[in-house]
Amino acid sequence: MEDKLAVLKSKCIHIRRQIIKMVYNARSGHIGGSLGSTELLVALYYHIMKHNPDDPEWPLRDRFILSKGHCTPVLYAVLADLGYFPEKDLLTFRRPGSHLQGHPYQPKTPGVEATTGSLGIGFSTGLGMALVAKMNGEDQRYFIICGDGELQEGQIWEAAMFANKYKLNNVIAFVDRNYLQTDGNSEDIMPLDPLAEKWNSFGWATYEIDGHNLEEIINTVNDADKSDRPVMIIANTIKGKGVSFMENAVGWHGGVPSEEEAAKSLKELENGI
Repeated sequence: MEDKLAVLKSKCIHIRRQIIKMVYNARSGHIGGSLGSTELLVALYYHIMKHNPDDPEWPLRDRFILSKGHCTPVLYAVLADLGYFPEKDLLTFRRPGSHLQGHPYQPKTPGVEATTGSLGIGFSTGLGMALVAKMNGEDQRYFIICGDGELQEGQIWEAAMFANKYKLNNVIAFVDRNYLQTDGNSEDIMPLDPLAEKWNSFGWATYEIDGHNLEEIINTVNDADKSDRPVMIIANTIKGKGVSFMENAVGWHGGVPSEEEAAKSLKELENGI
């Protein structure tokens, strides 16, 4: 496992460097949340999920849905690295006509399972897909990542009740809990804590983890697989993780680095600072 974790940690560095390059090149994009959720996607795509880049429509694949759809840089970087589409396509991020738009668009991008963007829709979509899978006797899992600011949407809590009613134990969702959203700290804008207690009260099996600890992510998902209820994993993360001047800085929610800042970011990541 130690060797595997070393590979995954190296992959996280590569993905973060790609995020920096994409947002800098596009002069647009959500960099902070993408950097902060890197370990979650790397653990899922490189170790946990069943999927096949050579056959994106493989019927037995697990499904991943990025409900916080603005953080496409991390998803696109992972999909490109795995071979769902050429890495050179990342240079077209947010360009007119590109299949890599600012929010996931399922009809055009290989590996994208659902079109998301309007906050709350991805979560509801994933739960609806999971219900259909259970009705059809299928055993694939549905992994969903929400932003913590996204939880301020009423649609989230309607969907939470829905999942509990239908005992969707094929769903493992994550909250990227970094406490920062566009306008500031989530607890100042619309408080969410005590968050674990809220999810428990809605009938979900709930965990809290360090969202940057790959081993903890993997072990928690392995345990969550045994649940007879839908699962919510509250992943405590640092927005802008990996780049010192971006970490825990609300301005980097959607900020774009200058040439100097991009170079500094890439150097920090290369040196593991």
